[in-house]
This record gives sequence, structure tokens and C-alpha cells, in this order.
Amino acid sequence: MAQDLLGFVIGAAPPPRLDKALARDVPEAAALSRTRLARLIEEDAVRVNGEVVHDAKARVVEGDRIDIALPAPRESHMEPEAIALKIAFEDDDLIVIDKPAGMVVHPAPGTPSGTLVNALLHHCGDRLSGVGGARRPGIVHRIDKDTSGLLVVAKSDAAHQGLAAQFAAHTVERAYLAVAHGVPDPGDPRLAGLAGLRFDAGGVLVIRTQLARHRTDRQRQAVVTSGGRHAVTRVRLCETFGQPPAASLVECRLETGRTHQIRVHMAYAGLGLIGDPVYGGARRLPARALPEGGSEAARRFPRQALHAGVLGFTHPLSGTALRFSSPLPADMTALLDRLRGTDDSETG
Repeated sequence: MAQDLLGFVIGAAPPPRLDKALARDVPEAAALSRTRLARLIEEDAVRVNGEVVHDAKARVVEGDRIDIALPAPRESHMEPEAIALKIAFEDDDLIVIDKPAGMVVHPAPGTPSGTLVNALLHHCGDRLSGVGGARRPGIVHRIDKDTSGLLVVAKSDAAHQGLAAQFAAHTVERAYLAVAHGVPDPGDPRLAGLAGLRFDAGGVLVIRTQLARHRTDRQRQAVVTSGGRHAVTRVRLCETFGQPPAASLVECRLETGRTHQIRVHMAYAGLGLIGDPVYGGARRLPARALPEGGSEAARRFPRQALHAGVLGFTHPLSGTALRFSSPLPADMTALLDRLRGTDDSETG
């Protein structure tokens, strides 16, 4: 049977069990759950330093080389759908999409159709990498349903493997614009007291923590003190709103790319994103501090105010450096206008 070989190295301070260490360090692009990894161990598909390991409880150490033999992806039964795509770049090996808010990247329970993958199957036909599996053809990374902006999709297996290696090595440039409650202020004593936070030169807030699934809500991620996955976000203040400042436009740069990373890190720092229904809490901006209508516009904003505005990487086949940028979508632009007091849409 044809197989794909996935290789990676165990990072520092691994969990004591093989299955847990794999779940922590396996590249996210592989989309392998701990349950799936345990099954692969049982199927003799996992090698540690070249030797097959049968026991999920076996110990591994930092630097151990892991090779996982993945069965060739099954034929997908997903239907192509003629959904319009905003394409930033395309060649024979990859395609860069500017995804609108509201579009799910790949099918999942509750969203079997209308996804980016359905649209790609229509646009690309069978020219999508199979490495992502039957339900995620071509998907190297993803952005949340209600986050807008850029992502790259592999059309060939060689491109998929090359892009996945860049994501695993954290060499892909990813910058997001977000509208947040509060301001990342180096003089804020509350921020100075939070573990994992520091300010670098130029007032850039660096958030460095471990992230794992929330203990009681498996749909959420949370900052944890042990275990989990290393996550680093750099936050640069772009603009403040209100007097005194009540909200801010920030640029968030990812050094790692964990699930919900920006949303979790910003909430941990007390800077939850406006409109975020999961991590933003029930905070409201003080109406008296903002121009008329600003607080209400923030309260009614229907999604997390987060946009993947910059994506840069090396073309995995040609070696060419590629960098793409996407302007803020109309809904976030309108929100900023309200917060600035420059919205004249209701004037005569």
C-alpha cells in the first residue's frame, strides 16, 4: 500500500509518554489527533530513531527522530462547489487564497459543505495535494472560520511537504491585524505581572506561553503552566482609540502557529479581541471614552476582529521568496472608522 512518510524531531522537555509527546510535537499540518497517533503506534507505523515502537507509553527524549508511515489518503467523497475564490497567487504547485470571514477551511461535523476545500475542488479539480488526507486535500495550515485573510494551499505533494517543513521550522512570515480591548502599554503594571509576557525594544509585547486544550471545554485552547505546545506571539501597537485609550489596532506576528493562538494570547494579556465570542468575554468599550457610535459598533461587531494581512514564505519548488499582503476587509475598516469618529455614512 502506498504511504506518505512524516518525519520530525522531539522538542525540549517532552511529556513522559510517546503518544503525548507525538501529540505535542507532530506538525499541525498533519492533522493527527492523539487518538489517531495511538492507533498508528498500534499499527507499527511509528519509528523512533529508526526502530518500530509498539507501546504508546514508551519514553522518548529530546532530539529523538520520529518517522510515521501514513496510509495513502482515501478517495474523497466531498463534492466540488462553484464558490468564488479571491486568488492572490497561483501556479502549478500552490495557490494563495484571500479567504473571507465566515468561510470554513475544511469540512467538519456541522459544516460538510460550503468550505474552502469544496471551492478548491471545483477550481483545481484533482490538482490538490493528498498529504492532508481525504477531508483536507491541499491544506497546509488554516485560519479560523471568522478570521479573514491569506492562506496557502498545496497543489502538489512536493509543495505540501516543503511548505509543511517551513511551518514546522517557524520560518513562514505571518502578520495579522486585530482590534482589541485595551492597549498593550509597557507602563501597565498588570501586564508586567503576568508570566510569559515582556516588552521588547519599540514597545513590542512578546507573549511566550504553553498552549493546550482547555480542561473542561475541548473546543477552546488555554494557557497552561506545564505540558502543551510552545507558542510565541509578538504584538505591536498601531493605533489607539478613545480618550483615555479604550481600544487599539495591533499587529500580531506569529513565531509559532497554534490553534487560536492570537485569540488566546490576547485574552490572556487582558486584550481580548473585539467580537470574539469565545475568548473576548462580555467586555464593552466605555461609550464616554469614544466617539459617538464607537462603543455600539464594537459591541455589535459579528466576529473576532482579526485579519491575516501578510503571508510570506519560500516557494518550496523554485526557491523564490514570496510575500503577499491583503487589505483590511470592509467590516473591519468600518469598525475602525467608527472608533476613530470618521464614519460619515449616516450624514446627509
